[in-house]
Amino acid sequence: MKFKLLSAERWKTFAIVFDKDDEFSTTLLEFATRQHLKGSHFTGVGAFKALSFGFFEREQKDYRKIEINEQVEVMSLTGTVTTTDSGPKVHSHVVIGKRDGTAHGGHLLQGHVWPTLELILTEFPVELHRVIDDETRLPLISL
Repeated sequence: MKFKLLSAERWKTFAIVFDKDDEFSTTLLEFATRQHLKGSHFTGVGAFKALSFGFFEREQKDYRKIEINEQVEVMSLTGTVTTTDSGPKVHSHVVIGKRDGTAHGGHLLQGHVWPTLELILTEFPVELHRVIDDETRLPLISL
């Protein structure tokens, strides 16, 4: 992964370009840790060679995992980097396009970049902290 600080005037804004075979969430989490990110938003486009995403099933209080093991276009990738009591947390949603033109999407669990993924990430001037919600067991932003 390569990155460049585009602006630090009011909020820090980074351009991040992932390398071939980078696992998206792990790589972004490492970046967030090194940069001490406490509250950020990102958008991205590119491609994955394989990914898994989830659909939150309310009754099970867990994600139903959906795997796609083929080359796909990342048509939309958006999310946040926040803090938790155990460190930074990446929360992202993705919409991907398959070669037949169908689109699929959900909560991104894992994605392996091929050949590239480009992100623009903006850090907020305040911390966004997540705590576990008792009802859903999800780490939700606490305002």
